[in-house]
Amino acid sequence: MLKRGLIGAGGTLGGAPVLFGPRGVFGGGYDNPVPNVIDYITIPTTGNATDFGDLVNATYDLAATSDGSRGVFGGGFVGQPINITQYITIATTGNAVSSGQLTLARYMLAGTGDGSRGVFAGGSVSVGGAGVNTIDYITIASLGFADDFGDLTASRYFLAATSDGSRGVFGGGNVSSNTIDYITIATTGNAIDFGDLVQTTQRQGATSDGSRGVFGGGIVGGAVSNTVQYITIATTGNAADFGDLTQARQILTATSDGPRGVFGGGVTSIRLTTIDYITIATLGNATDFGDLTLRRSDLAATSGG
Repeated sequence: MLKRGLIGAGGTLGGAPVLFGPRGVFGGGYDNPVPNVIDYITIPTTGNATDFGDLVNATYDLAATSDGSRGVFGGGFVGQPINITQYITIATTGNAVSSGQLTLARYMLAGTGDGSRGVFAGGSVSVGGAGVNTIDYITIASLGFADDFGDLTASRYFLAATSDGSRGVFGGGNVSSNTIDYITIATTGNAIDFGDLVQTTQRQGATSDGSRGVFGGGIVGGAVSNTVQYITIATTGNAADFGDLTQARQILTATSDGPRGVFGGGVTSIRLTTIDYITIATLGNATDFGDLTLRRSDLAATSGG
């Protein structure tokens, strides 16, 4: 089992992989013009985000994961779908550096990991194109190219992903999907059906406390949603209602320090700087945390420290 809590440099605690940390980072996103910004918060405290540095390119519809020390952003859109992975050292501010490539250039994908291996799933390879079922993986501490992992149960984009440090789950997506499927991150292979979301949802954010996975916001039945729903990742089954975000929004992102989950950015009729938070172990509505440095949607988040 993963050990959790505050971490030091190197992304380990007692020699075990680390799933999250106290610093949350938000990278990329969409506005006009498209920003290349990375900003950060200290998740156990409330307050506005602070500038961290810049992505290699101004990128949106990307995905992120970390090993507690290194944060990796994969894929996205820079004039066209890209296969680039880029990384930061979460404990120190600075610009991202190119680290390798995914197996397939795509955007609107999802990312998660087990604290050692990062996985990137789904997405679309072309503007207006169909979703893909591709899952690929990287070893986060090593630079290099991703390898094929397996396939999702259904091709889709605008899905969301999280993990408990062993099992990765992928929820929702386009094509009116309420699908949740899962993988065992340490092994390769195709995803397996997990259960269903409360409602068919796409463009939501997801995170976990290492046990409970939560999905927040998105589009439900053509309307922007404030719904937060949850699953117990170690057991299969359908999601249940958790509470509400402070504001209905879509194409947002989420991350966690373990106990506290934060949801950042997104769009209603306008793009937002909103960050709000929940205590993942306790059902209830989200509370205002602060604001991102820039309003944007289509961003990605992870944590470490």
